[in-house]
Amino acid sequence: MTFKHIITSTPRTGVFQITLNRPKALNALNSALFTEILTALRKADSDIDQYGAVVITGGDRVFAAGADIKEMLPIDSAQAMSQDMLSNWKDFNSIGIPIIAAVEGYALGGGCELAMNCDIIYASNKAVFGQPEVKLGVIPGGGGTQRLIRAIGKSRAMEYIITGDNFSSIQAEQWGLVSKNFEPKTVIKNALDLAEKIAKGPRLTSRSCKKAINIANETNLQNGLDFERNIFHSLFGNYEQKEGMNAFVEKRKPKWSKL
Repeated sequence: MTFKHIITSTPRTGVFQITLNRPKALNALNSALFTEILTALRKADSDIDQYGAVVITGGDRVFAAGADIKEMLPIDSAQAMSQDMLSNWKDFNSIGIPIIAAVEGYALGGGCELAMNCDIIYASNKAVFGQPEVKLGVIPGGGGTQRLIRAIGKSRAMEYIITGDNFSSIQAEQWGLVSKNFEPKTVIKNALDLAEKIAKGPRLTSRSCKKAINIANETNLQNGLDFERNIFHSLFGNYEQKEGMNAFVEKRKPKWSKL
């Protein structure tokens, strides 16, 4: 499969890497780029035997600097509504395989939203995040107003979205948006290490963990508890559950290779 705006690779066993590749546009997310990201994610998601985790990354200077404003500029309100503009962002939520964002440099606007759509964010301690859409006379449209508040709280999200100010990766880690910070140019290695660790584990179960945690983040407590219990019940009887529990009882390491 050939792509124009991304580079795909398998740098570790079981790990699928997507590298954003619009350097002249600072990896601005136009519709073609985002479509390619979704296509690549669906490929990895559909082959659980081959892939156990995905890493999405950009360049050393920029992860993604936002949406492609030149593409958006001619669109009026009627066109935006009739095209259901940015509606394909919701397709991200249907991807079951765990996704890690490896962020170096700037992750602004749509770039910040892309990182937040991933399951885990690893970032350089020099990385910069922000939702500056207000400075363009619009609001975030790829989930920024909904996901940022869940990650850093209402007051902070309100301040940074209304002002359009950026915030540092150090702040992002302290507030819970970023999982871990690393020295510049080491983020991708650490993200791949984590992805490889996940891929070596029970892949069906890791997808179930992701689904249950996302439900907790998107619904009320009782619905989340009910969903968690249903997933818990459904895992009994499959190979991973039997192998994991047998290995524990037999005091040996589990062998997750059979799916």
